[in-house]
Amino acid sequence: MFKLTENGTTMKTEILSGITTFLTMVYVIVVNPAILSSAGVPFDQVFMATIIGTVIGTLWMALCANYPIAVAPGMGLNAYFAFSVVGTHGDINYVTAFGTVFVAGIIFVILSLTAFREKLIEAIPDNLRSAITAGIGLFIAFIGLRSSGIIVADKSNLVKLGELHSISAELTIIGLAVTLICLALNINGALFIGMIVTGIVAFFTGQLSFKKGFVSIPHLSEGIVVNHPIHAFIDVFQHSLYAVVFSFLLVTIFDTTGTMIAVAKQAGLMKGNKLPRARQALLADSIATTIGSLFGTSPTSAYIESSSGVAAGGRTGLTTLTVAILFIISAFFSPLVGAVAGLSAITAPALIIVGSMMIGSIADIKWNEIDEAFPAFLIILAMPLTSSISTGIALGFISYPILKIVKGKWKQVHPLVYLFAVLFFIQLAFLQ
Repeated sequence: MFKLTENGTTMKTEILSGITTFLTMVYVIVVNPAILSSAGVPFDQVFMATIIGTVIGTLWMALCANYPIAVAPGMGLNAYFAFSVVGTHGDINYVTAFGTVFVAGIIFVILSLTAFREKLIEAIPDNLRSAITAGIGLFIAFIGLRSSGIIVADKSNLVKLGELHSISAELTIIGLAVTLICLALNINGALFIGMIVTGIVAFFTGQLSFKKGFVSIPHLSEGIVVNHPIHAFIDVFQHSLYAVVFSFLLVTIFDTTGTMIAVAKQAGLMKGNKLPRARQALLADSIATTIGSLFGTSPTSAYIESSSGVAAGGRTGLTTLTVAILFIISAFFSPLVGAVAGLSAITAPALIIVGSMMIGSIADIKWNEIDEAFPAFLIILAMPLTSSISTGIALGFISYPILKIVKGKWKQVHPLVYLFAVLFFIQLAFLQ
C-alpha cells in the first residue's frame, strides 16, 4: 500500500520518522487550545477538535496521497481567529467565527478539486506571498511576547518592555533559551523539549499544578460546534465576513502548497516541477479544515515540521500514519495538556520561535523596487499593528496594483489581483 521498496525505505525507518515528526509538531495540541480558548472556546473542546482536524488531514495524506507530510491547525490563523475575528468584533462569537472557517473550508475543497487553486497561486505576486508569511510571523511572535509579559501595554508608546523579573517573563526566557539551544544543536523536537523543561521548572516553583490528574477519556464538551452548516453561510453574509473567509482561504492555500512543495523536494518526491498525486494531497488540508471547524478548531495546514521526519528517512504515508496514531493516543492526556496550556509562559516561546522562522521569507522580497517593496512592507507592518491578517492582506492587495499602474507596469498584474484589490477596498471603506 505504501510502496516502501519502491520509495527506498523500510517500515522501521518510516515509523521512526513518524515519531520524529510527531515530536516536532506535538506542541500544537498545547498551543492551539491555549490560543483558541482565549476566545471563549472551552479548552476540552478545542483540544479534541485540534486532534480531530490533525488526524483527519494526516490520515488523508497517508492513505490517499502516500506522502510523509502531516497536517494540523496552522499557527497564525488560530491567533487571527481568537484576537481579530472574535476579539475585535463585539457581535461575533466563536460559533459564528467557526462558521466562517467552515465556509472557507467548503470553498477550499471545491478549489482543490479544480485547476482554479493552481491558477490562484500563480496569480498572487511572489512578493505578496512572502510578505503574508512574514507578517503572520511577526503577528504570532508579538502575541507570544505579550502573553508572557515581556512586552506590555503603555499609554504613551502603546507598548513597552515589561517586568523581566516577573515569574512569567523568567519562565518564558528559560523556555526560549532551552528551545534555541536545541535548535542550534539540531535536536529533534526542540519546541516540545523547551515546553517540557519550562513545565518542570514551573512545577517546582509552584506555578504549575495538575489538580485534574494526567489522563481522561476523550470527550467533546459541546459536541459539534457548527450545528447548522447552512447558517454558517448566512452568517457570513449578515456580518459581511467576506474578508475573513478570504483571509482564511488565501493564507491556507499558500501555506499548505508552499510547505508541500518544500517537503516533497526535500524527500525527492517531485517529478520535475510536478507534484505527483497533487490533487489528493491538496484535498488533505481542505477536508481537515472543513471537518475540524465543525468541532471547533481554526484552519489546518501542512506542517513544515514534517521536514524533520523526512530528514530522518520518511518517504511514504506510513510516516504520517504513525503521526496520526500518536495524536490519537495523545487524546487521552487532556488534563495534562490543559494544565500546561493554562500557563502562557510555556506556550509563548513556541509562538516567538515559530514567528522568527516565518519572518525569514522577507529575504525573497525585492526591496530595491518600490512598487514591489512598499505593498509587502504594508502587509508586514499592518498585521501585528492592527492584530488582523486580513487588514494586512487588504492593504497590500490595494497598494500593489496602484503602484504598478503608476510605474506603467499594469499589464504585469494578473486580473484576479485587480479584482481582489477592488473587493478589499470596498470591504475597508464601506464594510468595516
